[in-house]
Amino acid sequence: MRKLFLLVALVLIVLLFAGVLSLALWEPEAPREPIEKVVPNERLQG
Repeated sequence: MRKLFLLVALVLIVLLFAGVLSLALWEPEAPREPIEKVVPNERLQG
């Protein structure tokens, strides 16, 4: 039972390390098109 616990703990540690590493090295792509949002004039008067 102890070996099973150690194996599960080791797998979880490796998965956690792989997730942190992938998030640290991942470079998401920037949007290709500019984002434009129209703000109504009523929101700017205040």
